[in-house]
Order: sequence, then C-alpha cells, then structure tokens
Amino acid sequence: MAAILLIFLLMLSIPSMNAGSPPSPGYWPSTKFRPMSFHYAFKSLWGFSHQSVDQNTLTIWLDRTSGSGFKSDRPFRSGYFGASIKVHPGYTAGVITAFYLSNSEVHPGFHDEVDIEFLGTTFGKPYTLQTNVYIRGSGDGEIIGREMKFHLWFDPTQDFHHYAIFWSPKEIIFLVDDVPIRRYQRKSDATFPLRPMWLYGSIWDASSWATEDGKYKADYNYQPFVAKFTSFKAGGCSAYSSPRCRPVFASPHRSGRLTMQQYKAMKWVQRYHLVYDYYKDPKRNHALTPECWN
Repeated sequence: MAAILLIFLLMLSIPSMNAGSPPSPGYWPSTKFRPMSFHYAFKSLWGFSHQSVDQNTLTIWLDRTSGSGFKSDRPFRSGYFGASIKVHPGYTAGVITAFYLSNSEVHPGFHDEVDIEFLGTTFGKPYTLQTNVYIRGSGDGEIIGREMKFHLWFDPTQDFHHYAIFWSPKEIIFLVDDVPIRRYQRKSDATFPLRPMWLYGSIWDASSWATEDGKYKADYNYQPFVAKFTSFKAGGCSAYSSPRCRPVFASPHRSGRLTMQQYKAMKWVQRYHLVYDYYKDPKRNHALTPECWN
C-alpha cells in the first residue's frame, strides 16, 4: 500500500503532457491579420520540385534527393509573422520543419535569426518545438544559440495549429495558437537582432543534431517527410517602410507589454511543457550570453 501511495505522489509531481489546455490568453493577435496567398508574399528558394500549392496550402517535402525552402519577397525590421502548420507523423528523426526570420544571405557567417523549429522524433515520442534567437553569427568560433524547447499540449501532426513570431524593437515573443510561450527581451543591442530579416520556411535533414543530439538519424525508408503551411499572416514594418512606421503589438496595450492574462498563459506553458532552457543549462558558457547574467 505504501509503495502504491509513493508511485501516486511521484506521478503528481511530474508535469503531465495531458495537463489540459493553457489558460485563455484573452487576446488573439492572429485575428488582426488577413491570410496571404503564398504566391503573393513568398517565392521558392530551393527544392522547387519538392513544393506544391493547392488552394493556398503549401506542401513541402523531404526525400533522399532534396528538401525544400521558401522566402518572403520583402525584408522586415519588425512585425508579426505567423502560419498554420501541420507536420509529418511517425518516424521523423533527423528531420526539421522550420519557420523563421533570418538575414543569412545578406550577412553570411554573421547573421541574425529567430527560429521556430519542429525537431523530428522517433515512434512514440512527441515532437520538440525549438525556439531560438541567434545574433550576429558566432563568437570565438562557437555558435551562440539561445534555445528554449517545448513539448506541446497537442499533437502537431493531427491538425493545423498557428505558430507565430512577434518581433518589435523591444522584444521577441513566440506564440502557439495565440498563446505566448516565450518572451525574449532586448537587454542590450549586442544581444538583440536589429537588422532587417526575411521570413523563411523549410524542411531539411539535420541528422547530425536534430533528434536527441544526433542519436537518431533520418531514415529514408519512411520518405517522403511532408510539412504543410497555410494561413500565412504577416504585418509590420518592412525594411522599405517610412521611419515613422509603428510596430504592431502582440497585446492590446499600446506599450506592447503582455497582459496579465497572457503572462498567466505563458507561465502555464513553461511550467508544464518547457523541456529545455539555455538560461538554466549549467553546461553552457554564459559568458557568451550576457542576457543570462543576474
């Protein structure tokens, strides 16, 4: 009887993958933007034969011959960037489906990047959603990622869900179905992306690191690996906008700060579904991430 009670108490102490849905954020920024046609706002970047568009849904896929990627026509200096995405089920180890901002083509080796990445997985294990902020390339030969990783409160292979990046001059907020899951603040110019970036999406083979640090590789017996994107939404200040262009907000406050209800929803996600935080990783060299210093 004592052993059964101990097991029960241990189960209660572990954050559950079935802890329900997050509290309502009370504000839905995705509703402030109209969906855009893929052909209107984007262009194919690579893997042209591994893309198709049907009624405003873009399908891209990876097989042993190629992956695929696309890019926005315009660069931005701030804004809201979202898409509804559905990822491949089953064995997807080594495969990454990404939706991100970057200026790598203009600043190779010294670029900025803000990532939403689905890290593929093995049978019976959940996808990991990785968020990352990458600023002006590497330092002393070391890539400086700022990763926070989550296991979602739903199965992203079963239906479309809306994933978004809000980037203002003050902060970056990552959202899933309008729920803020991470807030990255501008604490200094050296730790925040300030140069214009384009919006990208892709599917590719990252077997060397994507799944359990490269333990499991892409297995092309399960090809093709397919990702679907729809309901593209973007708004804000392009790199060509007037300097008077005002950033859009991820909250109803004119200051841009999140509401208490949005914070409550974000804290719920981080309590029950956060699985990695670079801030708290004792193996990281935090001399390279001064925003972590107390």
